[in-house]
Amino acid sequence: MKAVVAAGHKLVCQAAFTILNQGGNAYDAAAAAGFMSAIAEPALSSLGGGGFLLAHSAAGEEILFDFFSDTPGLGLKKTQLNPHFYPVTVGFSGSTQDFHVGMGSVAVPGCLAGYLHVHERLGRLPLANIVAPAIEAARHGVQITSQQAHFFELLQPILTMHEAGRRIYAPHGTMLTTDELLINTDYANFLTKLSKEPNATLYQGELATIIARDMATGKGLLSKKDLHKYTVIERQPLRGKYRGLELLTNPAPSFGGSLLCQALNRLEKYALHTFDFGSPPHLMAHAQVMIDVEDKRRQPQCSRGTTHISISDSDGNLAAMTTSNGEGSGYIVPGTGIMLNNMMGEDDLHPEGFHSSPPGIRVASMMCPTILLQDDQPALVIGSGGSKRIRTAIAQVISHVIDFKMDIQQAVELPRLHWDGKILQLEPGFTEKTVAQITEKWPSNVWISKGVYFGGVHGVLPGISGGGDPRRGGTTMMDED
Repeated sequence: MKAVVAAGHKLVCQAAFTILNQGGNAYDAAAAAGFMSAIAEPALSSLGGGGFLLAHSAAGEEILFDFFSDTPGLGLKKTQLNPHFYPVTVGFSGSTQDFHVGMGSVAVPGCLAGYLHVHERLGRLPLANIVAPAIEAARHGVQITSQQAHFFELLQPILTMHEAGRRIYAPHGTMLTTDELLINTDYANFLTKLSKEPNATLYQGELATIIARDMATGKGLLSKKDLHKYTVIERQPLRGKYRGLELLTNPAPSFGGSLLCQALNRLEKYALHTFDFGSPPHLMAHAQVMIDVEDKRRQPQCSRGTTHISISDSDGNLAAMTTSNGEGSGYIVPGTGIMLNNMMGEDDLHPEGFHSSPPGIRVASMMCPTILLQDDQPALVIGSGGSKRIRTAIAQVISHVIDFKMDIQQAVELPRLHWDGKILQLEPGFTEKTVAQITEKWPSNVWISKGVYFGGVHGVLPGISGGGDPRRGGTTMMDED
């Protein structure tokens, strides 16, 4: 079987393939991709963020590795719960949005623990091999893509909040832009030390002490006890069905997987394969609208800065990994080049209000890395970024592949739609007939161009091909014949 990788950046794919070519498996490759994503996609992912990896091994082992963030504050007194926490306004085209950042926005980071846990649990190669591609990139520089430059521009107030961030993202006084080199020597040095001392993490020892000290003086809530007690949770995947295929996805306490299953259950009522493609999107719209109408609760949403990696190796091991750093808190752990998350400042993640949950609780998410099997054989590995659009983006691509037998890249690139609770948002590219059918039934808004709003689906048809979403700089790699 050919190995296939799909991710949000060329260097992330290359890091995964470097490991596969050295004899590593999909889980070694996923860990290497995660370490690389932190330097190649720093506006979307970080070792200071959180995420999930869904594994289906060639031996039949199925595990959902939950390394998302915990709420902070263990061991703190009530008098210490007065967080440094404030909004930063980010200007998007045509609108602005406030993101809450600062030391009090930091939740317990999980990505570093997650990558190390998955590698130790299922990997083959030494850790030094796993981190080597990211060390090389961080030390010698990553050429910034137009997509990453756009993210840097949007998040400039956060990325350059402190001197440590300015040294990385604006080393010459202005924000780095397309084709310039992003160098993070501290990150390279951190990974080099980690490769020799796997316990030299953010959770124990000197760095945990430094983080706790900075949080105490900066009015953050992340404590040394939070860091010491953080653990990766191995869960049984949520199981579902679609058109006779078995579906594995993210279980509770996250919501994304269950909502994806609901969407697909509704689509399954329709014989979509009997339609000419172009006419059934109104059925997809109907399914999505009904789900949102019936679900009256305001569910938590995944943070906005999110990326995904899908991998199938030549042995048949599958890995679907989705990670996020939110927008970042602005705080970089001294000497590491690692910006910690702002998960406590994401209103989507805290529907009952900021800082309303007790410490030590795993934050819920809309992320749903997903794997489909046909007769116990790998059929599709898929996932996406995109907040509440994650489940709708994945459902549409799954339908395109399963119902219409499309190649994964074609399925990823097709226009998408999403019901936002009030209006059906439509990407350009639907036929006039389809748009007319939809707008006749629901209030609709047709966008003038495709964009990151509609997710970033990166998927793999194991042994066949990959699909990288151009909305978020997606790319793919596979073994040559």
